[in-house]
Amino acid sequence: MTTLVLWDIDHTLIETRGVGGEIYADAFRAVTGSPLDEMPALSGRTEPVIFREALKANGIADTGDLYEQFADQQARGYAARADELRRRGRALPGAAEALRALADRPDVIQSVLTGNTRPAAEIKLRAFGLDRDLDLDVGAYGTDDDDRPNLVKVARQRAEVAHGVPFDAASTVLIGDTPNDVAAARDGGARIVAVATGSDSAEDLASAGADTIFEDLTQTDDLLTAIYGDQLRK
Repeated sequence: MTTLVLWDIDHTLIETRGVGGEIYADAFRAVTGSPLDEMPALSGRTEPVIFREALKANGIADTGDLYEQFADQQARGYAARADELRRRGRALPGAAEALRALADRPDVIQSVLTGNTRPAAEIKLRAFGLDRDLDLDVGAYGTDDDDRPNLVKVARQRAEVAHGVPFDAASTVLIGDTPNDVAAARDGGARIVAVATGSDSAEDLASAGADTIFEDLTQTDDLLTAIYGDQLRK
């Protein structure tokens, strides 16, 4: 059985350590002409939803095309500050090793399930050398659907078309750090491996319904066992 592994990005694989927030604020001001005084919650949500709520929180009317302008400005910001992102941000402990261990297996396809746009996701991952082991063409991004659970289906369908392999709930694994990631797996039809590497604790993730929870990604063998079980020894 081929397994589709879908990674969340922010606070699961990387941290921008403030660079992402600064780029967001700059892009917001560029397209609205107003400062970003109020910022809605970010964790586990898609960029279009966050942007619409940011407009509302800051009293700005949505003209219908602001998000496309914002996404373009945001991508430009990440591209211009990629070196700074590399200096100030980081790949989380164990992330590169986990990606490499999965990439070495012939029975796995791994990509991303993220609220980011694809350009932003690619730049973030490339900054830390994490893009090499991911098939980003079959990933699901924030611009694909407002509802995170629906992104599981998007990624699964893309992987099936690209690789000619069917995937179901048993052969699809989502790895993320928020209760919204847990809900996306549960409601979208995937197994969940949760990591307490963001602002949500292991207890928060368990309360959301995650059965398999790690404090971080440093225990590569344990992570592989959680994904493959007895297959790990074959």
